[in-house]
Amino acid sequence: MPQPTTPGRIVLYRLTEDDARYITQRRHHDGVNGNFVREGDRYPAVVVRTFAGNPADACNLKVLLDGEDTHWATSRHEGSGPGTWSWPERV
Repeated sequence: MPQPTTPGRIVLYRLTEDDARYITQRRHHDGVNGNFVREGDRYPAVVVRTFAGNPADACNLKVLLDGEDTHWATSRHEGSGPGTWSWPERV
């Protein structure tokens, strides 16, 4: 698969339990509308930063949630479990 070498690439991010808790609390506190989130939910994310000489594919992501808000996921690696990103499946 291609590497996320440039900002602007779209990947899929899988939420962690901490991500879901933070998003839910922030939405409640700020009065932001959005559908329920939970660990393991996958959302599209835009790569906003990569790191030079990065052998582990870590990047910062702006996660596009199903609602009025986004989530900033920092230093996330490619993988298949919660807290990781993956390339969208080819159709």
